[in-house]
Amino acid sequence: MFGLTPLDLGAITIFALAWLCYHAVLEWSPYGARNLNHVMDRYRHAWMRQMLSREVRIVDTQITASLQNGSAFFASSSLFAIGGALALLRSSADVQKLLVELPLAIDATQGTWELKSLGLTVMFVYAFFKFAWSYRLFNYAAIMMGSVPPAAYKDDPAALAMADRTAKVHIIAARHFNRGQRALFFALGYLGWFVNAWILLATTLAVLVVMLRRQHGPEFGDVFAGDPVAFK
Repeated sequence: MFGLTPLDLGAITIFALAWLCYHAVLEWSPYGARNLNHVMDRYRHAWMRQMLSREVRIVDTQITASLQNGSAFFASSSLFAIGGALALLRSSADVQKLLVELPLAIDATQGTWELKSLGLTVMFVYAFFKFAWSYRLFNYAAIMMGSVPPAAYKDDPAALAMADRTAKVHIIAARHFNRGQRALFFALGYLGWFVNAWILLATTLAVLVVMLRRQHGPEFGDVFAGDPVAFK
């Protein structure tokens, strides 16, 4: 099928399962509840409660603006990546001629190369939509922050509920941002498939190890060990 060998099919299946399993473990499992992303979710709730007690909230708006800028940067970067992947897809015949001269033993038909390029494009498109939606959600969160009552109402149940709702929108925005970054990381692993299936398996494993260390590494444990906000 499309010039793919059984090894290719097995490698890309393992790649997809690795992505899905990592997503499930990180976001839905009890093990994932202690990762760095979920710790930051708790700090967002703490941040909104602190904001409620501040009369001047310039710092809070600056933090939100920096989060928006990060989403906008990655969204625009994803667009450039989509353009590069589409250019690779369009010039597959020229790439095939170039590959013959490289000492990498890359043996792929034009149809296989186009299929791989299309898969890379889809991953970048997915990342773009995640970053763009994250940017929009941070805009919504900024509007909600502006509607939070002043510090005189910090103990009012309605004001506390509004601060918590704002924190939840921040959390959703961050979740989509993290999913977009995850797509970019796995896209780096996917590049190994352009060489061969064995390299894809190796790069997939490398990406998994790096991301797991980022979420549960010793640096993270040392910083937040015993923190009542992080592990309440």
